[in-house]
Amino acid sequence: MAFNASDFFLLEEFLSQEEKLIRDSVAEFVDDKVIPIIEKHYRDGSFPEELIPQMAELGLFGITIPEQYGGAGANYTSYGLAMQELERGDSAIRSFASVQNSLVMFPIYKYASEELKNKWLPLLAQGKAIGCFGLTEPDFGSNPSGMITNAKKIDGGFLLNGAKMWITNGSVADIAVVWAKYEGEVHGFIVEKGMKGFSAPLMKGKHSLRASVTSELVFQDCEVPESNVLQVKGLRGPLSCLSQARYGIAWGVIGAALGVYHSSLEYAKSRIQFGRPIAGFQITQEKLVKMFNEITKAQLVNHRLGRLMDEGRARPQHVSFAKRNNCEIALDCARVAREIHGANGILDEYPIMRHSANLESVKTYEGTHEIHTLILGHEITGIPAYE
Repeated sequence: MAFNASDFFLLEEFLSQEEKLIRDSVAEFVDDKVIPIIEKHYRDGSFPEELIPQMAELGLFGITIPEQYGGAGANYTSYGLAMQELERGDSAIRSFASVQNSLVMFPIYKYASEELKNKWLPLLAQGKAIGCFGLTEPDFGSNPSGMITNAKKIDGGFLLNGAKMWITNGSVADIAVVWAKYEGEVHGFIVEKGMKGFSAPLMKGKHSLRASVTSELVFQDCEVPESNVLQVKGLRGPLSCLSQARYGIAWGVIGAALGVYHSSLEYAKSRIQFGRPIAGFQITQEKLVKMFNEITKAQLVNHRLGRLMDEGRARPQHVSFAKRNNCEIALDCARVAREIHGANGILDEYPIMRHSANLESVKTYEGTHEIHTLILGHEITGIPAYE
């Protein structure tokens, strides 16, 4: 049996034909369309907008959304495999798809009226509309219950005031799923581009996720009609969305880890020092095995989590486990990969530093490593330690 560094425990045997087709189609798209251009976009700090219609054509928006609303109607394992391949290209590409799928289309499908579903979901699935998700604020990230953004009831709707920060897609979005307090309780609102009092200035100066659009959202007496209010109250609304996004991240970062691992393996086999490939030295083999070992364990976690999601049995704590573990090991893999590549590891001829810088952000967003540690600590002890 031939050695397969990407599937050591033969998880391929447990995938359906549809799951394999989705994974392979996205992998081909990443190889042909993303990898050849992503370094330039990373250097320029720009998102490759020309990829949006191609991603829509592949069904990468609304992967788990029913076909009646324009989605692909696929399962969560397929969604995870797609996110893994997209992030093998770049975290920014996976982030764009994650936001569209998990943070925009999911809450609209789950909590919006039929009118809003029929209005926005097909457009979002076709890439003809772009969405963003507004929860994090300048002073409230890990503690969303402290949010300052608020809603005031007026005739026919609400007035929103406040600001959100670190918003992927914000400046290019046609709609924003925004969370604000009304009478002390968190509510969700669909804010549309062009609504009076709504602006989304671009954030600049990033050393990470440079190929991603990151913005602020500012609301100054922004009037939102009653029909644009989501039918959910409390933090369970935004947290349910975050569980969806964290699931995609858990798969995505392993794509980045596979990218740096394969680059390291090929480099080590071709780089000659002291008359032999550095892959033949014990220390280099130890580094390669460390990467391969952790990636393989994370793949097993992802596969099981995907099946639990498909069966409706996954809990937020399961997702926290995968997000926490996989982000950490992916970042560790990127750092080890830089060591294997030596000085060449800092060049954009290789994907190492780009993935490493991106993963620094991915480890933090959608729940920091520390927050997921406390979620799991609460789970195993029964004692919350969030304060």
